[in-house]
Formats: sequence, structure tokens, C-alpha cells
Amino acid sequence: MVQRTVETKLALLRQHDDGTPWTRIAAVSGVPVRTLTRWASKDRNDPTSHGLERSRRVDRGTRRIAAELVEVIEALALRRPEPTAAFIHRRVSDIAQDRSLPGLSYSSVRAVIAALDPGLRTLAQHGDAAYRDRFEVVFRRNAGRPNEQWQVDHTLLDIAILDKAGSPVRPWLTIVLDDHSRGVAGYTVFIGAPTAEQTALALHQAVNRKTNPAWPICGLPDVLYSDHGSDFTSARLERVCLDTHIRLIHSRIGVPQGRGKIERFYGTITTELLPHLPGHIPHGTGGHPISAPTLTLRQLDGIFEQFIVSDYNQRSHSQTGEAPSKRWAASGFIPRSPAHPEDLDLLLLTATATRKVQRDGIQFASTRYVSPILAAYVGENVTVRFNPRDIAEIRVYFDDSFLCRAIAPELAADSVSLQELQAVRARRRRDLKKQLRQRRSLADALPDDTRYAPAEDTEPEPVPPPAPAPRSGLRLYATD
Repeated sequence: MVQRTVETKLALLRQHDDGTPWTRIAAVSGVPVRTLTRWASKDRNDPTSHGLERSRRVDRGTRRIAAELVEVIEALALRRPEPTAAFIHRRVSDIAQDRSLPGLSYSSVRAVIAALDPGLRTLAQHGDAAYRDRFEVVFRRNAGRPNEQWQVDHTLLDIAILDKAGSPVRPWLTIVLDDHSRGVAGYTVFIGAPTAEQTALALHQAVNRKTNPAWPICGLPDVLYSDHGSDFTSARLERVCLDTHIRLIHSRIGVPQGRGKIERFYGTITTELLPHLPGHIPHGTGGHPISAPTLTLRQLDGIFEQFIVSDYNQRSHSQTGEAPSKRWAASGFIPRSPAHPEDLDLLLLTATATRKVQRDGIQFASTRYVSPILAAYVGENVTVRFNPRDIAEIRVYFDDSFLCRAIAPELAADSVSLQELQAVRARRRRDLKKQLRQRRSLADALPDDTRYAPAEDTEPEPVPPPAPAPRSGLRLYATD
């Protein structure tokens, strides 16, 4: 049965007022003439149109099911695992028969189940975490200015790359995100479990001014927000935040709410960047790439920097309506910087080594680093700290005090990573070994050298005496 609204009924009545017969209106609308005339009578008796409203049942909202059966239905529906409505209907029918109560239909049981509080059902069937994620009120705090709050987190990427041995592995990504602009301030891509060193490298890049002018986000944040991972609760990171006057805040254990902005960035990476790369692993497919992995860690790092600087930070964000880079620089504020940049290097650059200063500089990773200041420390043992992303420059410390920055003259013009340098050396070593094998095989194929071989002896060799005949078992007089 089609239910007509008050507006539809009034429109049909106006057609009659305009001179259209009831029979024609009934033929076009499908409403019987008797119904149309009844509507017209109600409208004349109540010009406010309330007479055309559908009358409600007097018992609407009340149940004719016994209250004790309703309680039984609700109790069964909240069990875990959740039973089917058919099972509950059969159980309640048996209980009603045993208690001599009126039976109830399957639709009545379903109506009682559907009337349960959705939050109560979620809490009963899926637990506290599911209830919190779906029904608890979330306080969404937005930073009012750039660098007021940064978020940092890790994620395992849905892509396979090749490690140093050529085996496929899944890399990790650490992101430092500015809460106000949604811009990426720093990142690091690595292989292996997340550590405090990887977090320090991402934070070091985020704080320092970038060489790329299209990536302006830098400075020290007022608040650093992270989860309760062991790398985020390390003593080194706490010391960094203490010495640089950063307030370190951790989310509640097991409660991911509050990190939705950085999770959304991970979703952008997963859906917009990784599917275009070789070795992509579709999300939720069990970790099997759909194409053969060919990228190295160095290549993936360059792709991420290009995507972040040239694409993500430059396009309009759906919530802020501005590009992250533009929103970060729009206020024209001056970012807070460390009082002593070398102290930040001491805390963040955790890759260290000890070397002795030679007369020609410092030998590190088979590379010579020089600085005029090192002339006064020849023969002294110093501590070398470096950024694995760029070994064209190292930081030199003497007695835990910053001494100088030393550069490699042959690498200073470009940014060269330690892995790239090691790969070049390994490739050069393989080439040399290949040449060595070729040369050795050629030498082995040459004829023997007989230039100074001794001359052959022309005297005949003495003939050995003939061997005695074997003695027969028959006794003869000649042999007695």
C-alpha cells in the first residue's frame, strides 16, 4: 500500500479546485474517488491540514510480548558469540510454552533484537576496543600554528625491495608530521625493526633546514606526540626533548585515537604511491608482491622525497583547504632553532666511530676527511658522528665536545650515502676480481716455459737384469 504525504494529498485536492473532475484525478493518480472525497472532507473540516495526516495507532510504541520474554530475547542476543535470530526465536518459543505464555513470531523476535542499543551490542560482541573506536566521543585537537605539535610514527610499507644481498624485504617508514599544516617535516626509510636511531634520523631531518627550497618545514616543535613504542620511550629521545625544550607526549597504551592525521598520510602513501612501484603488495593480501621487486633502499628513499616535496606538500589538503607547504609558511613566523646545532647532532646522530687523527686528516670508511682544525689534534683519538644518509661530511668530537666538521674533498660536491659508497666499492672490487680471473685463466692457458729447462741426457740408461724365473712346485735335479 502506497503511503501518500500531506503535500501529495493537497496537490491532488488543488487539481479538483482548479476544475479537474475526481474521476480524472483518480485515473491519473491511482487513488480511488472515495478516498479523494474523504480527503477533501477532512481538509474542509480542518483547514490546518492536520486532518490529512495519517493517524497513529493508539498502542504504537508498546509491546504485546511478555516483559520476561523480552528480557530473555535481549539476554540471548547479547551472548558471545552472537546467536542467530532463528536460534533465539526457537529458544524463546520453548520457554514461552513451558511458562504457558503466548507465543511470538519470528518478526517480533527480530524487532526486539533490532531495538537493542547498538553500543551495548558492540560492547557485548566485540569488546571494549571496538566500542571505543565506534561510539566513544573523540576529542580532535588541531594545532593553531605551525610547529606547535608534531606527530611521529612508524609503519611497515606494502612493498618489497632488494636488500644488499639481493633478497626481497619489506621496508619501514618513519614520518614526522606537522599537526597544523599536515606537512611532512622529516622521514626515514629503513630495513629492519624500528629503533631509536631511525627515529632520531627522521627527527634530525625534520628539525634542520632542507637544501631543497620547496621543502620549507623545519625548526623545533613545542610538542612531540608519539605512541608507547620502545624507540619513542628511549632515554636518548627523552634527552633530546629535554635539551631542546620539546614536550614529549605519548598516547595511551593500546589506544590509537589521536594519531588519525598521520594514519591518513600512511593511507595516502598506500593508495597513491606504492601501487605505481615494482614490488607492490596489495593491502591485506598476505604479503605477496604482484610484481618482481627491483628497487633498492636508496632508490625508494629518493622516490619518497620526490613524492613528499613535489606532490604531497604542494597539493591542497581536503580538510585545511591549503597546501601543507603554503599553510606552514603562510603565517610568516620564524621557527625555533637549537641554541647549538652541533649539540643536536651529538644527540640525534647516533652512528658513531672512534678514529685517530692522521697528518692528512681522518680516515673513515676508506675516505679521507680534512679540516684545518684537525692540524692541532694529530695523533689524538676523536669520536666521529655521521649521518648515514650523507657521508660527505662528518662531525668530529674530542672529549665529548664538538670539535669541527670535516669534509671529504672528493664527495663534498654531492650528497653520498654510506650504503651508496659501499655499493660502489663492492662493485669496483667485483670488477677487479673478474679481471683477475680472466688474466689468470689466460696465464694458465699458456704453454710451459722451457727456456731454462735442463738438457736431456744422451747416455743410454742401464738395462736392469732379468727377473728370476718363478720356482716350480715340481722338484728337478737341475734345481737341487
